[in-house]
Amino acid sequence: MRVLIVEDEPRLLIQLSDAIAAAGYAVDLADNGIHAHHLGQTEPYDAVVLDLGLPQMDGLSVLRQWRSAGRLMPVLILTARDGWHEKVAGIDAGADDYLTKPFHMEELLARLRGLIRRSGGHASAALTCGPLSLDTRVSRVTLEGQALVLTSHEYRVLAYLMHHQDQLVSRTALIEHNNAQDYARESNTVDVFNRRLRKKLPPGLITTVRGLGYRLAAA
Repeated sequence: MRVLIVEDEPRLLIQLSDAIAAAGYAVDLADNGIHAHHLGQTEPYDAVVLDLGLPQMDGLSVLRQWRSAGRLMPVLILTARDGWHEKVAGIDAGADDYLTKPFHMEELLARLRGLIRRSGGHASAALTCGPLSLDTRVSRVTLEGQALVLTSHEYRVLAYLMHHQDQLVSRTALIEHNNAQDYARESNTVDVFNRRLRKKLPPGLITTVRGLGYRLAAA
């Protein structure tokens, strides 16, 4: 899963990046509205954390332009403590949730998980597929109740498939939604990680649709 963080305060940007990456997401960063607008228009994100007080282009303008262009990724806006009017304007502009500064990082992560989960049509923080379970609250995967040891990249690939289980997921989507913009996206990388995942999962849980992509589904 891939998240764009837009924040112009350097220290907070780093804190957000570290916390969201540690929670298992691929992360892209922007510290001004122009850069944020470009990334949101050209890259596929599963969610965006968007500060409203940005240089070059304010966050509300960025959000309005995304929505006008048909960009539907969930957006969590960050507002100042006394900025109730910004919350209203943000929701009206197309934001899906808001969080007031200062905030606890655990709350931000919970809200982010909720946005991503609901955008995929999932009601619970725990996703299951046959004997496989993923607890998004603690980034923990279990197989028949036993913890599954995964690398960070294996986890991201599996989490994306779990959020889109029973759906055909293209190789391109797996690459673009699980790697930051500056990652060297070699075309065979996703195949390598899927082979590794298959060795750790029951046969048939991940299937390949030749020439189209992959599907995660319980037998």
